[in-house]
Amino acid sequence: MKVLIACGGTGGHINPGLAIAGIIAEHVPDAEFLFVGTPDGMEAELIPAAGYKMEYVEAAGFQRSLSPQNIIRNVKAVGLLAKAAGHARAVVRQFQPDIAIGTGGYASGAVIRAAQQLGIPTAVHEQNAFPGVTNKLLAKKAKAVMMTFDAAKQYFPAGTKTVLTGLPVRSSLTRRSREQAKRQLGFDGDMTVLSFGGSQGAKCLNDLMPELIKWHLDSDMNINHIHAYGKHGRDSFPQAMEQLGIAGDKRIRVTEYIRDMDVCLAAADLVISRAGASTLSELEAVGRASVLIPYPAAAENHQYYNAMVLGKAGAAIVIEQKDLTAEKLREVITELYRNPVKRIAMGQRAGAQFPADTNDRIWKVIAEITGMKG
Repeated sequence: MKVLIACGGTGGHINPGLAIAGIIAEHVPDAEFLFVGTPDGMEAELIPAAGYKMEYVEAAGFQRSLSPQNIIRNVKAVGLLAKAAGHARAVVRQFQPDIAIGTGGYASGAVIRAAQQLGIPTAVHEQNAFPGVTNKLLAKKAKAVMMTFDAAKQYFPAGTKTVLTGLPVRSSLTRRSREQAKRQLGFDGDMTVLSFGGSQGAKCLNDLMPELIKWHLDSDMNINHIHAYGKHGRDSFPQAMEQLGIAGDKRIRVTEYIRDMDVCLAAADLVISRAGASTLSELEAVGRASVLIPYPAAAENHQYYNAMVLGKAGAAIVIEQKDLTAEKLREVITELYRNPVKRIAMGQRAGAQFPADTNDRIWKVIAEITGMKG
């Protein structure tokens, strides 16, 4: 079985691609994989590091705001699009896959479209509650569209075969109890808050967290706090913590990037984060209450739609970035600290959203498309 997976740009597209490859390999150990992405995206590092072969297609996204700089970028994107189409067809012809799967990213559109034109069966995995333009176009000729959120179904063209599969998450997330994880981190206390904004960081969180952390350290609440400030907070955030005199407190763990997210999520009682699809699926998998601040510049504002899935289910408190203040976060943390019954109920509602058989659902779709036994 030969499988082509097109993905890239961000971890939100790459990790599902890698997870799907792992699911297929469990059922077909001798399956041959080829990933296709862009040479300057995160995929160029992450996919070879995972042991997979990689081909590169140069592609770029279109900028929606028409500043002089973005107009230049869009002209370049048009040129790359024409070149990518021919290159993608050559890659597909040479590899001759039994199935081509797109999980998003600039190269995904060109590659999956080329596969469809060459008669290769294709599938798409849509991570977000509001699908991107590329996946909506690819859906018309795809054999199946696998969805993380059922809310996405309404945005695909009539006649699209949509299947709610969920988003595969790392199996290590569900292997630890909260008590085990807290011991591993050296925490005691009544509540642990975990906040992060992705590998790049979220400025709106980094600006508020030092004062917020100092506030709850000075209060009568026994709270631990883990915060990842990301690449953009590398210089400013540790300095702010030092200036407030709270950098070395044993109840605080501050780092640029969380490499043991499975442990930190297990230890957390409340998560404050953006609303990327992978993050939400992990919150569902471990069943954690959350405060979600959607990234307002995300394509099609998809993070807002993602966040509202948990918000409407009573599993999360959604705060738009324009409304985010330290005072609002203090109110939320205080309420959920004083009312653990509400906090636990929110976590249970998050857990109820997670399809525990995601891997089986994804394999069933792929087996049906390729004519293998499910």
